[in-house]
Amino acid sequence: MSNPITDRPAYTFRRGTAPLLISMPHVGTYVPPAIAERFTDEARQVPDTDWHLERLYDFVDALGASLLVATHSRYVVDLNRPPDGSSLYPGQSVTGLCPVDTFDDTPVYRDASLLPGEAEVAARREAVWRPYHDTLHAELERLRAEHSVAVLWDAHSIRSVLPRFFEGKLPDLNLGTGNGISCDPAMAEAVFAEARAAGGYTAVLNGRFTGGHITRHYGQPARNIHAIQLEMTQSSYMQEALPFDYLPEVAAGIQPHLRRMVQAALDFALARKAR
Repeated sequence: MSNPITDRPAYTFRRGTAPLLISMPHVGTYVPPAIAERFTDEARQVPDTDWHLERLYDFVDALGASLLVATHSRYVVDLNRPPDGSSLYPGQSVTGLCPVDTFDDTPVYRDASLLPGEAEVAARREAVWRPYHDTLHAELERLRAEHSVAVLWDAHSIRSVLPRFFEGKLPDLNLGTGNGISCDPAMAEAVFAEARAAGGYTAVLNGRFTGGHITRHYGQPARNIHAIQLEMTQSSYMQEALPFDYLPEVAAGIQPHLRRMVQAALDFALARKAR
């Protein structure tokens, strides 16, 4: 039976051997044509994408991590929002489950009459959001069953200056653990220690970004499933304006630190497994 929303799978997935799953929910750029034709010219460029993270994290296979990567743009449905569309940061400016505005607070749709209604939002959720989360949940449970511990690393990036969401320039490495609820404090501190040791880069733990729905929902330290989010500035590795090019020489500076941060999370899991 054909899918009325999209003609493509919601994700790509590679299963690894280590007790670590890397999730990339905002790297997708695909917008089904029937939706894209309702977008503004700006929105068709999907500027709020977490560009090039697969390239930046090209070391994950060597670590033995599983990798789950979204294919669809967050403008179709945001995989890091609760399924009911509730706000992650009550009282602060946020974008929704099926965003109607960009990070620059400009319209995604050409006209208010073209906005998705409740039925369409539900259909997008079932066609794209649900399959991604079903796979994410199943893989974490598999890892926990096989290794007695699972670590989820939710990988994100964002423009370094976005007045809608924060004042000034964002720290380069923004780690979030749901204000301490999504992983063991020892894992958070080990990862944060590597972030603080990254010379030339700024870092914060549970600052403006404390972790989205994925981190908060799947992190269950009591069950030995530990989740952490990294929101990093795109200026650390790429061009933040069109054409959003990857900058290899710039990325080469941050990539070794990024790998050490992910390795610290994996080392925590391996130590737990050895107990």
